Amino acid sequence: MTNSNNQKPVVLVIAGHDPSGGAGIQADIESISSAGCHATTVITSLTTQNTNKVVDILPQDPEPFRNQIRLILEDMDIVACKIGMIGNINLLEVIVNELAEINFPIVLDPVISATTGMKFTDDDICKKLLTSLLPLSTLITPNSSEAKILAKKDDLSAAANILMGYGAESVLITDTHDDSNEVINSLYTKQDSSIEYHWERLPDTFHGSGCTLSSRIAALLALGNDLKKSVEKAQEYTWLSLKHGMKLGRGQAQPNRFYE
Repeated sequence: MTNSNNQKPVVLVIAGHDPSGGAGIQADIESISSAGCHATTVITSLTTQNTNKVVDILPQDPEPFRNQIRLILEDMDIVACKIGMIGNINLLEVIVNELAEINFPIVLDPVISATTGMKFTDDDICKKLLTSLLPLSTLITPNSSEAKILAKKDDLSAAANILMGYGAESVLITDTHDDSNEVINSLYTKQDSSIEYHWERLPDTFHGSGCTLSSRIAALLALGNDLKKSVEKAQEYTWLSLKHGMKLGRGQAQPNRFYE
C-alpha cells in the first residue's frame, strides 16, 4: 500500500516508437521522468529507423490500441497527456473517441515528417487532426514547416490563428530555419499577444527535440504550472538537453535528457 507522499503525477503518452531512442516514446519517457512525473505509454506505431533514416512505419491494430488506452484510463489518475506521431487515420479516430470526454490538458505534437524526410502523416490524417483532435488540444506544438502544412499558410501568425480557429487553445510554433544565429519560437494564445522566445542556435542537428519539448510541457502542466511557465521552462530544458547532446549514432545527435 503506497502512502500519500509516495506519488508522482501520471502523464499519458500516445506516440510512436523509435528504436534509436532519440525520438518517440523513449524521448517522452525520459523527458517526463526527469521532470519528476511518471509516464504511462501507449504506442501507436513501431518504426524502422536509426539516427540517419526512417524506412518503415508499422501501426498498431485499432482494437488492441483502444483497449490499451481504456485500461490505463480506468486504472490511473492521468493529469496530462502528450500525443505524438499517430500512424494512420484509424488510430487517430480511436484517440479522438477515447479522449473526447476527458478533462486533462492535452499537448499535441503533430509529427508530419521525419527530419530525414520520410512522411509520417498523410493528407487524410491532417484533415482529421484539424477537425477532431485540435478541439481537444490545450496546446499544439508544430515546427514552422508543420504549421504551414496544417494551416496551408506561409505566414506563421496567420497559421497559428487558423489552428486556434479549429479549436486548439494555444499554439507553440518552433523555428526550423538553419540560416540564422538564433532559434525563435512563438507562443500564440486566444487571450494574449504572441510571445517570442529567443535561443542561441546550436551547431549540430538533433533527433528528438520536438518530442523532448512537448513531453516536458505536458509534465510541467501535470506538476501544476500554468501554460506560459510550462512552455518557457520546457524550452529551457530542451535547449540545455541539446547543448549537452550525445553523438551516439552516425547521423543526428540525440538530446541528453538527463544532463542534470
